[in-house]
Amino acid sequence: MQRNYKNIIIREVVAEDAEQLTAWWNDGKVMAHAGFPKGLGTTVEAVAKQIAEQRAKNCRHMILYTGESVGQKNCREECRPIGEMNYREINESTCEMGIKICEADMQNKGLGKVILSLFIEGLFNECGYKKILLDTNLNNKRAQHVYEQLGFRKVRVNENTWKDQLGEWQSSVDYELTEREFVKYL
Repeated sequence: MQRNYKNIIIREVVAEDAEQLTAWWNDGKVMAHAGFPKGLGTTVEAVAKQIAEQRAKNCRHMILYTGESVGQKNCREECRPIGEMNYREINESTCEMGIKICEADMQNKGLGKVILSLFIEGLFNECGYKKILLDTNLNNKRAQHVYEQLGFRKVRVNENTWKDQLGEWQSSVDYELTEREFVKYL
């Protein structure tokens, strides 16, 4: 799936993205919310292998940004990678998704709602899913606020269910969204 809107492109990852993904995944600041404040400690080779094994129903995407409207631009040469998204099929009508805007200077600019809207619209309209699930760290109030603005419903809070790399207990919040509940920000 590829989605374009104004100055945002969401496209499937390719082998050339392995170096950028590795840098993000090994950055504790980027990965702290996911319980990896020391980063993943992975290699470009391991990430490239994961990209090569990607399947249509379990797919990672790059979020690219350009200062001007996308139009007919060649996104590989003229767009800046700012984050990643993924989805994983649970069954033919339900998928689970995730997002990270990894570049700190691109956070808190209102892009999250637009990027999520673009991706969610594709999951409903192009992929045919009827329900989308996601979870986030209970401490990630900014993400929860965005998800709830898009129409996601809080299903449950999972208290102290896992320990991060520093041995700190972490809790998460589960959300779900149907097409009828979806509030689009495009």
